[in-house]
Amino acid sequence: MCLGIPGKVVWLREDRAGVDFGDVVVEAGTHIVEDLSVGDFVLVHSGYILEKLDLEEAKKTLAIFDELARVQQESK
Repeated sequence: MCLGIPGKVVWLREDRAGVDFGDVVVEAGTHIVEDLSVGDFVLVHSGYILEKLDLEEAKKTLAIFDELARVQQESK
């Protein structure tokens, strides 16, 4: 099982992209997905962009991650 993390593309350079995850911008490979643009929401796993997400799907996924973080904090 793999966990892809959603983020937003903030820069593109050759075969690399900067992906913003809210707290940090990470460099990821763009080899797998074509036609990326700054502002696209993408799913990243192991340093590579696996696919583009539409805005609504990205919002749903990010809301789930936010809820998981909230629950984890409350359980401490």
